[in-house]
Amino acid sequence: MAFVISWTKALNTDNLHHVYSAACSEKTIMHSLTKFIIATAFLTTSINAVAIEKPKYDVLHADDKIEYRLYEGYVVAETTVTDKNSYGQAATSGFMRLFDYISGENVSKSAIDMTAPVQQTPLTELEGEKIAMTSPVQQSKNDLGWSVAFMLPSKFNIDTAPIPSNENISLREIPPRLMAVIRYSGRWTQTNFDEQSALLKSAIQKQGIEIISAAESAVYNPPFMPPFMRRNEVMFEVGGHPGDNLSTIENK
Repeated sequence: MAFVISWTKALNTDNLHHVYSAACSEKTIMHSLTKFIIATAFLTTSINAVAIEKPKYDVLHADDKIEYRLYEGYVVAETTVTDKNSYGQAATSGFMRLFDYISGENVSKSAIDMTAPVQQTPLTELEGEKIAMTSPVQQSKNDLGWSVAFMLPSKFNIDTAPIPSNENISLREIPPRLMAVIRYSGRWTQTNFDEQSALLKSAIQKQGIEIISAAESAVYNPPFMPPFMRRNEVMFEVGGHPGDNLSTIENK
């Protein structure tokens, strides 16, 4: 399942108070702790599995640390987190909500295989920009919250995917799209996200390529993976790539 979020920092032991700050009883705390342990164990097993599914893509152009990837379409389970103040808190809240969904909290009570990565996107002005889909979107500051998403296994389409029981989770089709991606290791923090987003955005703009979406983050590893071994990515949807004489993905 794809992880577009900064759950790596959020799930560290030192930050568990973010998960349990809303708990008001020992029973609630123990229930949350049990879910957290199960989710972490599930993640470890799934992420280390040889056959774990990830989004399919072709690399159309590579330039130093940046790749321009044409992704195939897929379906995501998505939730919006608006009551948290940081990447970590939003990541934890969104991840646990989606983990419940793939663990059977859906109408058919089906268990769904985990995929990688987990994806997270700042909402900022995304809602207004989604209508036009032509203008660059500011991705740094945001007051509206975060979108957190899991990619569903490719055996599902929008009609066959289990329907969420939680009204805060929705299913959405992601169409084929061209993404400029920068990959890096290290901790998943606001600082790293901002730095990598700025580097990627600058490189894209120097090529005169149109940025279509807000910055998205993709996290592939569990929080206890040594930072230097982690695979983290930041990406923008773009209208072309440096090796392409055409200006838009529709003309490819």
